[in-house]
Amino acid sequence: MNPRNIDIKEYNYPLPDEKIAKHPLAQRDACRLLMRGSDGSVSDHRFDELPGLLPKDSLLIYNNTRVINARLRFRKPSGALIEIFCLEPAMPTDYALNFASTGGCSWHCLVGNSKRWKEGTLDGVVTLKDGRKLKLSAERVERSDAGSTIAFSWDDNSVTFSEIISAAGEIPIPPYLNRQTEASDSDDYQTVYSRIEGSVAAPTAGLHFTDKVLVDIDRKGIERREVTLHVGAGTFQPVKADYIGEHAMHSEFIVVSLKLIEELAAIAETGTKKIIAVGTTSVRTLESLYHIGCMITDGTWSGELPQWYPYEEKHPTMTTSDALKSLADYLRGKGLSSLVATTRIIIAPGYKYRIVDGMITNFHQPQSTLLLLVSAFIGQQWQDIYRHALNSDYRFLSYGDACLFFKSEK
Repeated sequence: MNPRNIDIKEYNYPLPDEKIAKHPLAQRDACRLLMRGSDGSVSDHRFDELPGLLPKDSLLIYNNTRVINARLRFRKPSGALIEIFCLEPAMPTDYALNFASTGGCSWHCLVGNSKRWKEGTLDGVVTLKDGRKLKLSAERVERSDAGSTIAFSWDDNSVTFSEIISAAGEIPIPPYLNRQTEASDSDDYQTVYSRIEGSVAAPTAGLHFTDKVLVDIDRKGIERREVTLHVGAGTFQPVKADYIGEHAMHSEFIVVSLKLIEELAAIAETGTKKIIAVGTTSVRTLESLYHIGCMITDGTWSGELPQWYPYEEKHPTMTTSDALKSLADYLRGKGLSSLVATTRIIIAPGYKYRIVDGMITNFHQPQSTLLLLVSAFIGQQWQDIYRHALNSDYRFLSYGDACLFFKSEK
C-alpha cells in the first residue's frame, strides 16, 4: 500500500462532543484501559491493571518532555489583546540554551489577533514567583504564512526565559477541549515523569501514569527507559488534504541516548524483550531511529528524517539491529552521547514497524495522523475498537481513557 494514496475520509468516525473528556479523572490511574492483544482479542480494564497486562520481558519506553507555559498575552495601549503562542526556539535553537537565556531570546510563534499588531513593540509587566517584577517586551522580527519570529527581551539579566514563561505564560491545552485553561491544567496536563522542558502539548498517553503504577511496574521487573520528543502544535494540525500524500507532516525535536540505542540494537538482534512505547510521540521517536540508521548508511543523513523516507525502501534488507548499530557507530565516531535530531516521519497504513512491539495510547481525533499511526499498527480493526469504545462510554482524546495495543502475531 502506498500511503500517499490514502483517502483521509476513510479514517473518519462520529465523535459526539459529550464523548470528549474536558477534564481528567481525579485519580489518574482509575481511567479505563482497552486492550487489544496480539491475537486480536479486545478486553476492558482499568489503567491501574497495566503492570499485570504487560509481558514480563517488556521494556517500557516513555517521553520525558515537559509542557511549557507557551501562551503569552500582551495588551496594546489601545486595549487590543495580542496572544503569542511559542512553538519552537529560533535563537538559540537549542531548547536548553534558549530556556537558560538571560536578557533575550527569540521563538517561532503563532500570533493571535495579529492584524491588530502591525508594527512596534509589545510591552508587559511580569511578576515572578518570588514577587519581583520585570518588563518583558516582544518584537516581531519576521513574518511568514507559517507564523512569526518573535524576539523577546527583558530588563533583568539574572532571570531566565524559563522563569519568565513559568510566571507569565499559560499551559496551552488542546483546542478541541473548547474551554479556557484552568489552574488545574498546570498539573493535570503534565505527566508525573515530565522533566525536560520544551513541549507545547502533552504526550497524553503518559497522563494516566501515577507513582503507584510505576512502582508496580518496577516490582514486576519491567525495566523503564526515557526518550525525549518535544511535542509541537502540529500534533493538532488536521489533515486538510483529501489524500495523505498532500499533507505536510510537522517536524519535532528528539533526543535519544547512545546507551539506549545500543540496548535497542542488542534487543533487536536477540529478541529478548518486547518494546512497549508510551504514546505516539515515543512511537515516532523509536521508529525514526531505524530510518536514521539507514540514512547514515547511505550517507544522506543531515539531521532531519524526511516525511516519506520510510516508504522509499532504499534498504529493503537492512535489519533493525544493523540500522541501530550503524546509528550507534556514527554517534561514537562523533564523540556524542546522544542523538539530537528532528523527525518528520509520518506513520500510516503501509508502514512496517521496526522497533515497537506494543503501544499505550489514547483515543484520537477522526481524520488525524495519530489515527493513521494506530491503524498502521493494528490494521482496520481500529474501526471495531473505536466503535466498541464509543458504545461502551469510553472517554476520548487528551484527558480521556487509554488503549494498550500489541502487534499482531505473524
